[in-house]
Amino acid sequence: AYLGVSVLLFILARFTPYEWPVPNPCDPHPEKLQTQFTLMNCLWFAIGSLMQQGCDFLPKAVSTRMVAGMWWFFTLIMISSYTANLAAFLTVERMDSPIESAEDLAKQTKIKYGALRGGSTAAFFRDSNFSTYQRMWSFMEASRPSVFTASNIEGVERVVKGKGSYAFLMESTSIEYVIERNCELTQVGGMLDSKGYGIAMPPNSPFRTAISGAVLKLQEEGKLHILKTRWWKEKRGGGSCRDDTSKSSSTANELGLANVGGVFVVLMGGMGVACVIAVCEFVWKSRKVAVEEREPYQKKHPKECRFE
Repeated sequence: AYLGVSVLLFILARFTPYEWPVPNPCDPHPEKLQTQFTLMNCLWFAIGSLMQQGCDFLPKAVSTRMVAGMWWFFTLIMISSYTANLAAFLTVERMDSPIESAEDLAKQTKIKYGALRGGSTAAFFRDSNFSTYQRMWSFMEASRPSVFTASNIEGVERVVKGKGSYAFLMESTSIEYVIERNCELTQVGGMLDSKGYGIAMPPNSPFRTAISGAVLKLQEEGKLHILKTRWWKEKRGGGSCRDDTSKSSSTANELGLANVGGVFVVLMGGMGVACVIAVCEFVWKSRKVAVEEREPYQKKHPKECRFE
């Protein structure tokens, strides 16, 4: 935009007759005229406007003033938008959690953490051979009051009431279901272990092969994902936290072209209007001089084109 405006200002200043003033009032008909808007001066004028410092020369013609005015408007909006976005970025309260993984939990003792008593998550930590998980299990067993709960609902309520002082460990599927309905909760870190769900059946059941094939077919066709989306994110209050999540994440987004695209459109429109005005100025001045000097317009028209 900066280079385009500078070049257009240079071209229009050479095209319009009103940017070629008489250097000496005592000589109304000099052999050569000079304009202040050389290419370097146009670049300097545009950068001075961008830095809000101004310049020691200003345009005189309506067309060049249109270019300057639209460039000033463009720089005003861009600088104001950038300043406002930067201020919001620096002052917004970010909800950065100090805990990002199970290792972070194991390294500290301020935040208590627990799991469902007798559940698969507690059994995973109890039977794990990994040193970090063994240390976490020892911490959970030694904590008083007990960090174990009788149900997942009790664990979720304890997290909400704890205000950041308690973390509850449970299956990722259950966590996804809960955080879709309670905007005060969030999932931190990835999965510690991966296990699949199955349907218990008697040994040598004749339905085992048929049911396994049907489940695999549903998974391959994406129907299981559709069902999960429906019951996790749409039904029974699901999806109530999406708007809050999008609003909170939008505050950290960078200022892109989609946010200021309208300003570029206005700038290009103003440049187009300036070109039309410059043509009108040139035609008007040529006709006026032709009438004053009593010369045919066709001969006077090329004489008014000045380039130096």
